Amino acid sequence: MTSTTTAMVGAPTTIDTLRFATAGSVDDGKSTLVGRLLHDSKSVLTDQLEAVERASASRGQDTPDLALLTDGLRAEREQGITIDVAYRYFATARRRFILADTPGHVQYTRNMVTGASTADLAVVLVDARHGVIEQTRRHAAVAALLRVPHVVLAVNKMDLVGYEAKDFDRIVEDFAGHAAELGLPGFTPIPVSALCGDNVVERSAHMGWYEGPALLEFLETVPVGSDAGSAPARFPVQYVIRHDEVRHYAGQLVSGTLRVGDRVTVHPSGESSEIIGIDVLGRDSDLAYAPQSLTLRLADQRDVSRGDMITAGADAPTLTQDVRGAVCHLSDRALRVGDRVLVRHTTRTVKAVVKDLGDAAELTANDLGTITLRTAEPLALDDYAEVRRTGAFLLIDPADGSTLTAGMVKLPA
Repeated sequence: MTSTTTAMVGAPTTIDTLRFATAGSVDDGKSTLVGRLLHDSKSVLTDQLEAVERASASRGQDTPDLALLTDGLRAEREQGITIDVAYRYFATARRRFILADTPGHVQYTRNMVTGASTADLAVVLVDARHGVIEQTRRHAAVAALLRVPHVVLAVNKMDLVGYEAKDFDRIVEDFAGHAAELGLPGFTPIPVSALCGDNVVERSAHMGWYEGPALLEFLETVPVGSDAGSAPARFPVQYVIRHDEVRHYAGQLVSGTLRVGDRVTVHPSGESSEIIGIDVLGRDSDLAYAPQSLTLRLADQRDVSRGDMITAGADAPTLTQDVRGAVCHLSDRALRVGDRVLVRHTTRTVKAVVKDLGDAAELTANDLGTITLRTAEPLALDDYAEVRRTGAFLLIDPADGSTLTAGMVKLPA
């Protein structure tokens, strides 16, 4: 992975936006950490800060409660908890950021899945006094499930344990054991005090034993993005546009690259053709790269429709009617074996039946589990670990169109 340049002509020369999500259990100090990050990076408007100062003073607090910068819903402010996913946008001289501030409570696990599903990095908070608890393990499981590329273990409230290295080391060792069980490829531990500002934006003078970066420094420098040239080309067709007897296939290239002259395959039909034209933003182009939106023209008249997938190269997706994956159930309606659902995969929607739920009799809201589906028509799937966009799917209630479950494909080895 790289955060600098690519070798392709016409591709962007820099990747300067980091999408990251935060998660922490009750009273771990997540809202304060996010507020401190925004405040100390000069990303808070004057009127926002003044409003926080007034609200803090009305509560009898001598200093601004930075957690109030993040808890935007009235119910959040009144209850002192985070309920919904809130997206914050800020920037430094080195990078732009999109922060998904997600809830930590078990009943809002589905909200964390929503916020972390597109993240390049997840910040998991732990209270230095309490260490790794059940919710910490759940947050790590979600990060592993969603294959978030980078995880930061932010050990917060170090001021309340005297900034002792032994407390930090104990928590890191405990989390490492659990991460290994989950198959989490790695994580970066950072000791912080959100309340005092230690190691959030500036390195702390209280922890000389810690030689790593402050949180913001790490966020500014962690590699993000991927080499589009090395990813398999995946182009789900969204629209078919007919103009002067010529068919143009429109959609977003979700991974890889396509070039004029490439031999391509249409799934699920298996028909092949050659790209004779690419149009990006109304202009002809010899090259397209993810995540550009574009239209394609093929040399042959093929029966291509919405929901089909056009691919190039030998690394083809798996065409199957048997879908197996890890899931997070999002709906208040339980999911059971035998239920008939719709599966939405990229731009394709097909009927399916739930064949198996692993060890679970049913899945209820916020449950994590495994699922096996039998679809009425074949889907062109990638393993979620390899291509996140074509390895993800949703289960839809055919009665009312509501979203039931978010899934991540796990193909047989």
